[in-house]
Amino acid sequence: MKRRTFVKLSSTVVGSAVLSPLMAKEDSIKNWAGNITYSTSQIDYAKSIEDVQQFVKNTNQFKVLGTRHCFNRIADSKDRFLSLKNMDNVVSLDTAKKTVTVESGITYGKLSPYLHEKGFALHNLASLPHISVAGGIATATHGSGVKNGNLSTAVSGLEFVAADGSLHTISKEKNKEEFNALVVGLGAIGVITKVTLDIQPTFMMRQYVYEQLPMAQWRDHFSEIMSAGYSVSLFTDWQSESINEVWIKRLDNDKTVDGKNFFDAKASTKNMHPIATLSAENCTEQMGVSGPWYERLPHFKMGFTPSSGEELQAEYFVPMKHAVETIQTIARMGKQIGPHLFISEIRTIAADDLWMSPCYQQDCIAIHFTWKPEWDAVSKLLPVIEKELAPFQARPHWGKLFTMNSVQLHSHYKKLIDFKKLVERYDPKGKFRNEFLKANLYS
Repeated sequence: MKRRTFVKLSSTVVGSAVLSPLMAKEDSIKNWAGNITYSTSQIDYAKSIEDVQQFVKNTNQFKVLGTRHCFNRIADSKDRFLSLKNMDNVVSLDTAKKTVTVESGITYGKLSPYLHEKGFALHNLASLPHISVAGGIATATHGSGVKNGNLSTAVSGLEFVAADGSLHTISKEKNKEEFNALVVGLGAIGVITKVTLDIQPTFMMRQYVYEQLPMAQWRDHFSEIMSAGYSVSLFTDWQSESINEVWIKRLDNDKTVDGKNFFDAKASTKNMHPIATLSAENCTEQMGVSGPWYERLPHFKMGFTPSSGEELQAEYFVPMKHAVETIQTIARMGKQIGPHLFISEIRTIAADDLWMSPCYQQDCIAIHFTWKPEWDAVSKLLPVIEKELAPFQARPHWGKLFTMNSVQLHSHYKKLIDFKKLVERYDPKGKFRNEFLKANLYS
């Protein structure tokens, strides 16, 4: 099988017809990587809040389907889907309060240039900018940076339609506890229609890549390495005593001297892809070239849209205090993991107060696995990895592959029972509850 990047990119945008509020039936619907074929092909497209409310009132069971970037069945439905991809506008920009309110279907790729043009920025972005705002925050999607929380930490307000069709608004300022419970909502609370995000003055960045960082250096200088920039990512295939690549994204005004060496890693002499053998054509600019935040924080350019990636993804979060031990544990599994892996990425994420966030009240290091499309092998490896990481209280990414059961998840999320109680207030009959939620939260 041809080796393909975990973010195979193309410039072709594949869109569905605008059918609001009519229903479209496709032959089959898959997620972007193609490893999930959803359980129904019936999908409705809303253009307005009124469309959403009418659909919710008239439909007994459904799920909202976003940009299809999840690798598990968190967004799956056996009944019907509702898409808000046509609700993707900026509603308002409050320059005094430094907030922007957007319709939930907007992608970070569309929102970010708008903010920059107006003189503002988001605090961070994920490696792919093509995901929707609502989907990104619902699953606690993240970038990197020891001081940067996940994308959902930028949220200061939500508007959503509950199971009875009623419209609700919550904010960090007025509904703090409920807000913390519902922002990372896992698609369980209702249909998010608007999101208000905190913003900051725009900024410029430079990106540097270093190759072959000795694992011993990373072990001995973990804090210094992961704090070497605004955002730092490590890429490794676990096949040697070195980290393959270190990606450092620094602010333009960062006066750190960028020499040819970084803890014995050598500065790259060309733009790199996370998988060194692949073309860097679609990767964001490196080599210290200055550019706006939204063209440096992601690993991949916004001008290209992900198509089928022929890959599988899993990711686990562990408390920062266990970072070095965790990396050493995975490194010892290198020979077992290597044959089935494209690449791993190691990132840091700051603590937050959002109940269902993997970083709830703990700074974390996240270990991401981009697997070859070999589910038989990967399905056997995941429980082994989870067992090895169990002493470190590892939590899985909600939108990626894992095999932990509901008992384990309940032990990791001390607010999970309270979360379910609050969800049931807005959805007492389980209209938004699919097999994924039943298995992982309710069984």
